Amino acid sequence: MSEDVDFDVIVVGGGVAGTVCAYRLAEAGHEVLLIERGAEPGSKNLSGGVFYCRVLAEVFPDFVDRAPVERRITRNVLSFLNDDSHVNVDYWDTRLADPVNAVTVLRAKLDPWLSAECEQAGVVVMPGVRVDGLLQEDGRFVGVRAGEDELRCHVVVAADGVNSFLAQAAGVRAKEPPGHLAVGVKSVIGLPRTVLEDRFRVSGDEGVAYAVVGDCTQGVAGGGFLYTNLDSVSVGVVLRLDDLQAAGLSSSDLHDHFLAHPAVEPLLRGGELLEYGCHLTIEDGPAMAAHDLTRPGLLVIGDAGGFTLNTGLTIRGMDLAAGSAIAAATAASAALAAGDFSQQAMDGYLRELEGSFVSADLRTYARAPGFLENPRLYTGYGQLLADVLHGVYDHDLTPRRHLVPGALSALKASGLRIDQLVRDGWAAARAL
Repeated sequence: MSEDVDFDVIVVGGGVAGTVCAYRLAEAGHEVLLIERGAEPGSKNLSGGVFYCRVLAEVFPDFVDRAPVERRITRNVLSFLNDDSHVNVDYWDTRLADPVNAVTVLRAKLDPWLSAECEQAGVVVMPGVRVDGLLQEDGRFVGVRAGEDELRCHVVVAADGVNSFLAQAAGVRAKEPPGHLAVGVKSVIGLPRTVLEDRFRVSGDEGVAYAVVGDCTQGVAGGGFLYTNLDSVSVGVVLRLDDLQAAGLSSSDLHDHFLAHPAVEPLLRGGELLEYGCHLTIEDGPAMAAHDLTRPGLLVIGDAGGFTLNTGLTIRGMDLAAGSAIAAATAASAALAAGDFSQQAMDGYLRELEGSFVSADLRTYARAPGFLENPRLYTGYGQLLADVLHGVYDHDLTPRRHLVPGALSALKASGLRIDQLVRDGWAAARAL
């Protein structure tokens, strides 16, 4: 490799994808620069989320014990929320604790830890720098431009988030339509640890994650979430951008409506608002990740490549980002060893992805975003479930009916039709 370069690889973006990719490359002996636009890694991220963290055992075998994780998720609650009732499916399982399946994290803590691990591995971390563009010569990307400075490399890795300007500049992605995007509005509410554990029925380092559908979004496609940290709760809504615009509603108003709901407010009562913000996120990851994601000398990973997956039961992003980062690091390392940065060499990243859980899961749940567009999920079905159970538990001195006739009566009163129920059930089976 005779070219005069400053680094073997330049990674743009200091989130999970960028730091994991940089770490793996440095660990393999390559000279790596990690550029982060924020004052420090994690400073631009909206804190809080569930990290399905087993993928990081491939990078940091002792990740859960060493990293600043909050709680190990052993309970998952699916909640159908109505204006004056809710129906919860509460799943607790000790098998989710060993090996650890998922943890809650605060990105303002996690990302600096990942960045420090990168530095210890030999990565040069450059925070507070905005990359303005890519350098290209003879049809290949050979570095980045930041202000008046130009930094050259053999491979550029774009990990610059949902609105990846680098991916757009390279022609990998066009500007995404609103139907592929969502806006998340989140609060982090501080609670004394003993109070939190009593309210959410958790102890030690175990935690619970709620996925909520229904009244929390007032008919807008999306959902609510609530995750327990050690001494705080991450809570908020995710709203599909095109549906929110069509409804003419305010994302902040829907967030406040959810937090004030009589099923949610008691869980947060007396808490201290530690953080509040909104962030653009991916709603249709399978569609966005269908792009080729490579150009000569360029790889696109993480949110920049569309690696997020919302099934309604789980919201996954960090594990897919880490998986894409591992695949990219493997391909870039092979290209560096061969001195080949052509399109064919960069496509090694796609081959690595194809053999990983990342592509497999995106294919498995490719129908999930379309299924979640069904308006009946946000209005009719939650109330129908509550009405069926009300008929079971409301002993008003009228003669009781068996469950099936009572359910059919509730279905008739709901305005929903049996054929809709069957079609939606079949769509759910195919999507989930």
